[in-house]
Amino acid sequence: MPELIVRDMTRNEFEVWRDRTIRSYADEQVAAGNWSADEALELATRAHDVLLPDGFATAGMLFLRAVLPDGAHVGVSWLGLTHPRGAPDCAFIYDIEIDEAHRGAGYGRALLAAVEDAVRSRGVGRLELNVFRDNARAIRLYETSGYRVVTQQMRKSLA
Repeated sequence: MPELIVRDMTRNEFEVWRDRTIRSYADEQVAAGNWSADEALELATRAHDVLLPDGFATAGMLFLRAVLPDGAHVGVSWLGLTHPRGAPDCAFIYDIEIDEAHRGAGYGRALLAAVEDAVRSRGVGRLELNVFRDNARAIRLYETSGYRVVTQQMRKSLA
């Protein structure tokens, strides 16, 4: 795997990421046919505010930044150490993304492994995520990393 440093996001990085990820989430929901374009940004903002009532300081949330040894930003991940629907001993990946310029070089696999290590080191035994069905590259990554489909979600045992 390529060398990658995964660290906590700073508060300033969080603010930039938050705005970008809300817009991206809104766009994904529109593309999936779940929301209309005129309501998507408001609904995405509301959804994030519910999950992150205290923003960067929301308890039980991890915001990670992946960087190269020279400091160049490669990607981000947002995870909750508890499952949003109460699945026991299961963390949840809300967002994992590699910047466009760095895709296809193995950084997604490296970031996913670092996320798994972060969850495992906090005593959580499983990890789950949602993936849009048209994201074939991500689905392949998750499947080849040991995740299995559970309804519309994928899960991997970290034990």
